[in-house]
Amino acid sequence: MIELPSQLEGQHFDLYKLEQILKPMGYSIGGNWDYDHGAFDYKMSERDGYLYLRLPFRAVDGQLDSRNCTVELGRPYLLNHVYQEGLDDHAHVDNGSALFNQFQEPVDEDGEIPANIQEVGKTIVQNLETILK
Repeated sequence: MIELPSQLEGQHFDLYKLEQILKPMGYSIGGNWDYDHGAFDYKMSERDGYLYLRLPFRAVDGQLDSRNCTVELGRPYLLNHVYQEGLDDHAHVDNGSALFNQFQEPVDEDGEIPANIQEVGKTIVQNLETILK
């Protein structure tokens, strides 16, 4: 994980309006959200893993699943989840319900982020600052 300091840190936005701006740009709300915090993810690459620019936020007025929720943005960061190729040797199978986890466990949840990707991430954050200011 590499943090990218930003002028967006501490800024407040209506979550619905923020989504309307960011989703058409390729951002999605990541699966790591809860009633009071979450993150927008921008997938930068799928080569050798999943490399994201993550823009975290927390609710400061209301809850994320309610209308008129105001969020405060945190410090953006780059994140690289490196997955193994092929089959997952440790896949979980639950015979009681005939369900299985089809997703592989990451080989490294905090994989290396090349210098050129770091520069691209900084540029993306600068663009976000311009758009959201």
